[in-house]
Amino acid sequence: MPRTSTLRKPRILLLSAYDAGSHRRWREQLVHSQPGFEWHVLSLSPRFFRWRIRGNALTWLNEPLLKESWDLLLVTSMVDLASIRGFHPNLAHTPALLYMHENQFAYPTSDDQHSSIDPQMVNLYSAVAAEVVLFNSEWNRRSFLEGVEKLFRRLPDGIPEGLPEQIAEKSRVMPVPIDDDVFHHISEGHRSGEREQLWGGNPESGTCSSPLRIVWAARWEYDKGPDRLLAILQELDRRAVNFQVCILGESFRKIPEALMSIRQQFSHRLVQFGYASSRTEYYQWLKSADVVLSTALHEFQGLAVLEAVAAGCVPIVPGREVYPELFAPEYVYPDCGEDIQTEAAHAATLIENQAGKGSGGQLSVPDVRSFSCNALKSGYENILITTIQPHELS
Repeated sequence: MPRTSTLRKPRILLLSAYDAGSHRRWREQLVHSQPGFEWHVLSLSPRFFRWRIRGNALTWLNEPLLKESWDLLLVTSMVDLASIRGFHPNLAHTPALLYMHENQFAYPTSDDQHSSIDPQMVNLYSAVAAEVVLFNSEWNRRSFLEGVEKLFRRLPDGIPEGLPEQIAEKSRVMPVPIDDDVFHHISEGHRSGEREQLWGGNPESGTCSSPLRIVWAARWEYDKGPDRLLAILQELDRRAVNFQVCILGESFRKIPEALMSIRQQFSHRLVQFGYASSRTEYYQWLKSADVVLSTALHEFQGLAVLEAVAAGCVPIVPGREVYPELFAPEYVYPDCGEDIQTEAAHAATLIENQAGKGSGGQLSVPDVRSFSCNALKSGYENILITTIQPHELS
């Protein structure tokens, strides 16, 4: 257990400026898994995105905790670390570790969002200011560094030489862990019992005696590809595949039209449509499914898919973003860009094979135990200790 020279626990101030579900779960899990440190947390609610990423340092300007002495600042990717240090000179020499859940260089913009360089600059300034930068995947790390280089090519002058290389040198990959209790190795009999418990109805049966259950677990937003999900389900229906659908994930005021179409067109196949009432229920739904399907256009780690795989699902994922880094080619369908129908046909073929109806063989569930909290615990502890150690502990 780490100790300072006075045998006290190192004091860590964790800042989460946009405390959305995955960010909140990560910090809660980290604090719980690292009792050798004294933790204090400041967080802001996940709304008003543009204001949060640009104004968090101002919001916290008079925060008493920022006047205290710390052994480490641990900040998430939405935190304006450079301004935090500028507003609080007492923190100028406190080592800082930046955790990049996502990066604004690779985040797609919707049609109703105005383009702004501010979110990217907050990410960049924080990465420059931090002693260590952690990314949740190599894809996240690579796309950030490529985005910085692309931005620099657009700027007129005054670019520091070798800055992307300097950031790369102090960066490494450390995924958000999967909760240990998600991992589920079960017999077919147990899975059947899990299904019976969770079925609220009896979806129409097709040619197979046991329908393939597909789970889609993502935020109900455009960047998760709900229109592509609709196209895949329509293609499966056209091929007379016997399947059920479990739609999970957080919804917002504006629900994508594609999801409403799914609710209308596939009501006879839906076993769940909406946010699970608890983590326990959420994990039960994952454990009840055969296949986890992703249609995401934006995915920096793919935590929901990894959780589903840990629960026993076979992943069917697009060949873009983080997924080729996570899974072997046989689990990946081609990224066809704007040709949604062709992409849907490729995905449907993999699902059809998994249902035992196609010409291809069925896939086994990949081993993702290296992403478990237990497997990553010591790695996190080591990073925290080594970031603190080069600096004098107060």
